[in-house]
Amino acid sequence: MIETPYLLFLGDAPDQLAAKVAVGIKDWRPENAVGQYRMDDCKADLGLTDMTLTEAKEAGAKTLVIGVANRGGVISQEWKKVLVMALEEGFDLASGLHNLLRDEPDLVAVAEATGQKLHDVRVPEVDYPIANGKKRKGKRCLAVGTDCSVGKMYTAMAMDAEMRKRGMKSTFRATGQTGILITGDGVPLDAVIADFMAGSIEWLTPDNDDDHWDLIEGQGSLFHVSYSGVTMALIHGGQPDALILSHEPTREHMRGLPTYQQPSLETLHDTALALAKVANPDCQVVGVSVNTQHMSEEDAIAYLATIEADMGLPATDPFRFGSGKLVDALAAM
Repeated sequence: MIETPYLLFLGDAPDQLAAKVAVGIKDWRPENAVGQYRMDDCKADLGLTDMTLTEAKEAGAKTLVIGVANRGGVISQEWKKVLVMALEEGFDLASGLHNLLRDEPDLVAVAEATGQKLHDVRVPEVDYPIANGKKRKGKRCLAVGTDCSVGKMYTAMAMDAEMRKRGMKSTFRATGQTGILITGDGVPLDAVIADFMAGSIEWLTPDNDDDHWDLIEGQGSLFHVSYSGVTMALIHGGQPDALILSHEPTREHMRGLPTYQQPSLETLHDTALALAKVANPDCQVVGVSVNTQHMSEEDAIAYLATIEADMGLPATDPFRFGSGKLVDALAAM
């Protein structure tokens, strides 16, 4: 178990989106977020108290969580200086990066000397099966995006919270490091060997009550040439009954790919639905989730209304305006 509460390490994150792990923890488990630690050139800010390691320790923080998801998931030498000091200060370390803490000899040596723990959450701990495509009982919903980091996890978590409030049966199923750090369980999908990725999602979303919904955390995008593989595994392994389209309309290009543009919601609808029907012919697209954080409220409301008129689907920003419309769509199935 990773001890809470956390000091969230933002390092030298170049922008707010790069700190999405920390942002997710702050938004969904604020009771676990004592403060933030930022290096001098950090461009991200959670709005939490900036703390030194000593101040955070005095405030009760027990684990320093690397809250940055950089391209390639690497630990820089500049970060490592802080991580070593944190171990010496009495913190455990937790990370969801591909670059594992346990593979860094200097961090391992300091952890052993100080008696502190290293937690790598992006490590599969189960021998997952190869997918068999058999239909499972219960219902499943998956958010698919026009790009990476557009709010797919927030959509699933907001819907799960709303469904629980209504007394509906639902479970949020984490498939990435942020979801796992928030909930304490899940499948680190992008660290699973490719042949077993779809099978790991079948394992994560087993038979359940007929009226139970699994809200599966989305990953990547079918249109993102770097990360489309994880999305395909979720679509086929998850066998969703319902798809939610997720979009961030203010981006100038796809995340990390300056020469690529996001597809239209209509293109995402047609592509994702066709692929989902391979594993579940009854799958439906039931709604649209839009990340409007960079839009005024007036512009956001107008944009959502346009989507509803053009696509004939309920549209909302589930974090800003609530997920009720999307939950209503599931309840009607």
